[in-house]
Amino acid sequence: AVQLAESGGGSVRAGGSLRLSCAIAKTTHCHYDMSWYRQAPGKERELVSGIDMDGTTRYADPVKGRFTISQNNAKTLMYLQMNSLKPEDTAMYYCKATLASGIRGFCGSDAWGQGTLVTVSS
Repeated sequence: AVQLAESGGGSVRAGGSLRLSCAIAKTTHCHYDMSWYRQAPGKERELVSGIDMDGTTRYADPVKGRFTISQNNAKTLMYLQMNSLKPEDTAMYYCKATLASGIRGFCGSDAWGQGTLVTVSS
């Protein structure tokens, strides 16, 4: 099983920076691919960035060059460093875990955090 908790959201001006954190509490021998999603009012939830169990990263086109995803060595924390923020980045940001290695009955298949709100004003 895995539990996620996001933090670090807030209100900033365009051009500013924020660092989001996701605390990961997981069961031994359960391993996950991790990702950040966001959802703006009236829009579908979209993938922002991901980092697989092997360290491979990916980014949605609108955030390439501005956002950086990372994890600590123990994989108990995941970060999203957001620079050069734009008003269109305003959204609720969610941390997601997807089981990559482990027994599904013990580890679960996926999990979401509660979300943290990012508001960027012009």
